[in-house]
Amino acid sequence: MRAPVCAALLLWVLSDAAARQFSEEQMAAVRQRIKSMFYHAYNSYLDNAFPYDELRPLTCDGQDTWGSFSLTLIDALDTLLVLGNRTEFQRVASLLLDTVDFDIDVNASVFETNIRVVGGLLSAHLLASRAGMELEPGWPCSGPLLRMAEDAARKLLPAFETPTGMPYGTVNLMHGVSPTETPVTCTAGVGTFILEFAALSRLTGDPTFENAARRALSALWSTRSDIGLVGNHIDIVTKKWVAQDAGIGAGIDSYFEYLVKGAIMLEDEELLDMFRAYDRAIQNYTRFDDWYLWVQMHKGTVTMPVFQSLEAFWPGLQSLLGNLDSAARTFQNYYSVWRQFGGLPEFYSITQGYTVDKREGYPLRPELIESAMYLFRATGDHTYLQFGLDAVESIERIAKTPCGYASVRDLRDHQLDNRMESFFLAETVKYLYLLFDPAHFLHGGGTEGGESWEDGGDSGQCVLGAGGFIFNTEAHPLDPAALHCCSRHAQEHQELRDILLSLSQPSSQSEQPASQTEDPPSSQSESIALKPGEKKTPPPLSCPVEPFSARLSVLGQVFSDNT
Repeated sequence: MRAPVCAALLLWVLSDAAARQFSEEQMAAVRQRIKSMFYHAYNSYLDNAFPYDELRPLTCDGQDTWGSFSLTLIDALDTLLVLGNRTEFQRVASLLLDTVDFDIDVNASVFETNIRVVGGLLSAHLLASRAGMELEPGWPCSGPLLRMAEDAARKLLPAFETPTGMPYGTVNLMHGVSPTETPVTCTAGVGTFILEFAALSRLTGDPTFENAARRALSALWSTRSDIGLVGNHIDIVTKKWVAQDAGIGAGIDSYFEYLVKGAIMLEDEELLDMFRAYDRAIQNYTRFDDWYLWVQMHKGTVTMPVFQSLEAFWPGLQSLLGNLDSAARTFQNYYSVWRQFGGLPEFYSITQGYTVDKREGYPLRPELIESAMYLFRATGDHTYLQFGLDAVESIERIAKTPCGYASVRDLRDHQLDNRMESFFLAETVKYLYLLFDPAHFLHGGGTEGGESWEDGGDSGQCVLGAGGFIFNTEAHPLDPAALHCCSRHAQEHQELRDILLSLSQPSSQSEQPASQTEDPPSSQSESIALKPGEKKTPPPLSCPVEPFSARLSVLGQVFSDNT
């Protein structure tokens, strides 16, 4: 195999690259280049493609792709604020509220609509205060962008009405699932909803969305093979695996991503345990020399010794769990492919060290840049900044056109395709910018966008934006503090209703002797060890809404205490 040779060459390259240290002034200069890149693409979309979903940069016009709801604007909305443009954020948010309607006769991808539209609107809603928008009382538990996200998500719910709870891949936004819709869905299309749907449920108080996502996750978990792997495509009615290739790339990738990020955002140890079980099988059967191959899900035998560009998220995900050495080595392998072609081909043969036929394209994907951002935050190693600069220069040199940035059809000769996917503005540019801005508020700093912390909730008792943002698979940041804030308000309102209801009912306790109802003397503290058969009685009202402390993830440990 040629992989060890590539890795050896890369170590030499990286040792040379690592010698360069970026000053604050140099990083600021790169950020300005990335801003210019964003506005060249963004203004080209506005001038030539709006209100279509996407820009066609070679012909300077637009097309609808994943629906018909100005998708690039929704996807780029939170990036505007990341870059510090509050005025344009406000204008576009108002424009979307006035013009976008989800009650349309369009067949939409359930997966793509969730991560791009629902995720984008949720993120914009949670950033509305920082953007200077006028807020409704009770924000972030209410607001027009939240209602818009909820409306879009409700259009997806009919897809989950299956015997297994696993969703169909496509749904008509007006009429529901077509009777002729195929029941075959990719694994990621089943398991990539818990972030957006749980956020919706926690913010609105409606458990329907989170319940649907968890039912789908539970059904998918039950289908894993005896050696702990899942395949690529499944029949969501019968639970039969149609494609039995197991790996970490296309068709599966974001399922694993959401188990980890869902565990962190929701402080849910069960989701983390599920991922760790998968990870053990992945390391045992698919990992070779810090590459990850595709194997048969029941036997573990190699079926495709290829690297796919969508797998490049994996080092970043591993860094969230503290597996930094392994993550760095895998990143180095992927970086070697980037340097070979000036981008990541969709498929790369590990054994041959070259692209795979008909999979030579690079649609300006963000995954390796995302991993670089996480690894730089974890290590401070400027090698990842050097990669980021390489990526900026490569995209500018290869993909820039007079009318935006074009997908690369063939990395061997840099032929271009007439498409600029919305994720270029949602993810690729955003992760590049955040890579070079470690003090950004999304990292817990206080640069772009003003102050770091905000008030929220019915009485301003919630601390929001204090760090610990979770990025969905379309790079839309979600603030766990907002979910905590709204769910606590809902809990307290329910507790108050229960108390009022109990006070209106006759109570046998009121007839007990006073000696049995008195509080214990103040000198006696409550024991933390209960006697057999005893149950601890909760107080009638919980404490006021507490400021959120970012007890998210430390080397993979998810804290679930409620102190």
